[in-house]
Amino acid sequence: MTSLVQVKVITMELADKAVGLLLTVTSLSIFTYYTFWVIILPFVDSDHFVHKYFLPQEYAIIIPVFAGVALLSFLSMFIGYVMLKSKKKKA
Repeated sequence: MTSLVQVKVITMELADKAVGLLLTVTSLSIFTYYTFWVIILPFVDSDHFVHKYFLPQEYAIIIPVFAGVALLSFLSMFIGYVMLKSKKKKA
């Protein structure tokens, strides 16, 4: 019985490591793409072929602002939900 539990724990640890690796690779990819887009691309000639792989520069501001507003909205809704639920529990 204990060996079955140990196997489950080891499997869960490997799954957690795989998810962590996936999140790290995804974050580094987004960071590299965004850094190249915002910092390096303005110094490349506008007729260079690399420009076709990137959105216009306006989106470099619009996308993070929209993501930040969405994140703050969902975070506020979550905190409000938790506060309401904890208030009902006390009553």
